[in-house]
Amino acid sequence: MLGYIVRRLLAALLVVIITSMAVFALFYKAIPNPAGPVCAAQGRCTADRLALIEESMGLNEPITTQYGKFVKGVFVGRDVPFGSSTYECDAPCFGISYGTRQPVTDQLVKAYPATLTLALGGATIYLTFGVTLGVLAARARGTIWDRGLVGFSLVISSIPYYLFALLAWIFLTLRTNIFPDTEYQPITQGVLPWIGAMLLPWLVLGIAQSTQYARFSRGEMLETLGEDYIRSASAKGVPRNKVIFKHALRAAIVPVVTIFGLDFAALLAGTVFTEKIFGIDGVGLLALDSVIETPMDLPVINATVMLAAAMVVLANLVVDILYGYLDPRVRIG
Repeated sequence: MLGYIVRRLLAALLVVIITSMAVFALFYKAIPNPAGPVCAAQGRCTADRLALIEESMGLNEPITTQYGKFVKGVFVGRDVPFGSSTYECDAPCFGISYGTRQPVTDQLVKAYPATLTLALGGATIYLTFGVTLGVLAARARGTIWDRGLVGFSLVISSIPYYLFALLAWIFLTLRTNIFPDTEYQPITQGVLPWIGAMLLPWLVLGIAQSTQYARFSRGEMLETLGEDYIRSASAKGVPRNKVIFKHALRAAIVPVVTIFGLDFAALLAGTVFTEKIFGIDGVGLLALDSVIETPMDLPVINATVMLAAAMVVLANLVVDILYGYLDPRVRIG
C-alpha cells in the first residue's frame, strides 16, 4: 500500500507540473499583451514606452525563462517587477495580481475559507440526502415512492443549475426574506451569522446535486440487491434492513465514492455560479473576476487552474485508497 501511495503521489505531482506548463503556455499565446492596458493607463502610449513596460514585466523574455522564474517563486519566492515598481513575493509565490498589485497567494488564502465552507456544507447535504433517498427508493422499488423520487430528480436535473440558484435567491431572499441577503461571514464572527449567510447556498447546492446521487445510488443498490450473496443472506433469515444497510450498501457505495471525490474536488476548486449569485468571495468568484478584468489577471488565472488540477488529482488518490477499505474485493498492491 505504501509503495502504491508513493507512486500515485509522484504521478499526481507530474500531472500538476504538466498542467501548470500547459496553462502557462496557453495564456502566453492566446490572450492580448497585458502590458498594453498598463501603458495606456499611464497616458500617451508609444511603442518605446510599451517596450519598456514589457521589459519591466519580463514579457519580452522567452516563455521558458518566464516559467522558470514562476517555478522558482513557488519554492523560494522572488521579486516581481511591475512597471516602475518591484514587489516582494514570498514562497509559495504565484505572482503578483495585475489588478490588486497583491501576491496571488494572499488572495487565495483570503478567498479559500469561503469556498471550503461552501464545499463542505453542500457536499454533506447532497451526499447524505442523495444516498439516503437512493437507498430508500431501491428498497421500495416499483412503488409510488420510487416513481415519485425518480420523477422529482429528473425535474430538478433538467433545470440548469445557475437558473435554479438564481430563482432560489430571488424568491427565497429578495421576495420573501425567508433567508437573509448577507455576504459570507467567517465563523470567527459568530456561528449564527455564519450559518445564516451560508444556509441557502448550502441547500441550493445540496438539493441540486443530490438528485444525481439519488438516481445513481438507487441503480447501484438495485444491482447489488440482485447479487447471489444478498439473496443467500435473505434466504438465511437475515433481517431485511440489515441486508440492505450493512451488506448491500457497503458494496453499492463504492462507485458513489468515485463521483463524490471528483465532485467535491470541483467544489474545492471553486463554485463560480454559487459564489457569484450569493455574493460569496471565494476562489470561484476570484477566478471569474480575473477573467473579465482588463487586462486578464494571468497570475490569478494560472494559480486557480493549478489549484483545480491539484484538487482533482488529490481526490482521485484518496478515492483509490478508500476502495480497499470500502470493498473487501478491492485490494490495492
